Amino acid sequence: MRYASTASDTFDGWDDVHDAVAAAYFPHSMKPLSAGPAARSVLDVADLGPCRLASMALGATVSITSEHPGAYAINIPLSGVLPSLISGTAVDTVVGMAAVCPPDTTTKIPQWEPSCQVLGFRVERVFLEREYERVLARRPRALPLQLDLRSEDGRDWQSLLQVSFDQVRRSHSQMATDPRFTTVMASTLITGLLLATTPEDRNDRSGTRPRIVRRIIDAIEDDPAHPWTPADMAELAGVSVRRVQQGFREYVGQTPFQYLHDVRLERAHRDLIDAGPGATVTDIAMRWGLTHTGRFAGDYRQRYGRSPSETLSR
Repeated sequence: MRYASTASDTFDGWDDVHDAVAAAYFPHSMKPLSAGPAARSVLDVADLGPCRLASMALGATVSITSEHPGAYAINIPLSGVLPSLISGTAVDTVVGMAAVCPPDTTTKIPQWEPSCQVLGFRVERVFLEREYERVLARRPRALPLQLDLRSEDGRDWQSLLQVSFDQVRRSHSQMATDPRFTTVMASTLITGLLLATTPEDRNDRSGTRPRIVRRIIDAIEDDPAHPWTPADMAELAGVSVRRVQQGFREYVGQTPFQYLHDVRLERAHRDLIDAGPGATVTDIAMRWGLTHTGRFAGDYRQRYGRSPSETLSR
């Protein structure tokens, strides 16, 4: 499953709703508590390999119980209130917050109302813990049972989730189903989650030595087309993502990805100048990891004073 949409007239009854949610998100038990047509339930799913996004709304009030085997569920209400009982702890989650359901732990949602639309983010435990060590350069710690997404970082992360979901939902290309693409997207979403919701470690305030920045710069210069993620850079340097960001701000004056983008633009510029017959702007941009051709054209014109196609035709 990469992307699937299951809406209104697809559901003949609550057994169908249960089976679709179980296949898309987590195995569970579901019990309708009020009169309401199953056909009004809606489920949209975007599969990113170790992560999965599911937009869910149900046609009646239901109760749900799940153990969330092997993976975290981060449930974000987009409307209404989502009450949860997570390992015996009551967590009422409103818009701007998120409930975190740990793996292999009983979570009960006693009343999921039709007015409550939820964006669910499922992430495998092993993947999250691996990314935790890569991003923050320390042993994984338990996530809190509730996340506050009302901060600027929290809002940005939720927006990133929605944009990623929409991108996979709209795409009909092979790229959206390629594990190399989906794994990078999943890693980026986890990096955003950890930076937005994990308190900064005191050791992260001490700054980053230039050799760490140099190591990342050398790797970028050697292979700018590599699908770099923040976690990749942090793992290469042996520090947290925050320390990488601090080091680049202090010693380079821009973020690592601004630097990466500049290097890719420079390489594409050289290739456009040296291109032979039959070369295209799109091929050259893709060669250097510049997959957003519209942004590439705008940034290229801003830097070099002409469009990529004008450089190619000279």
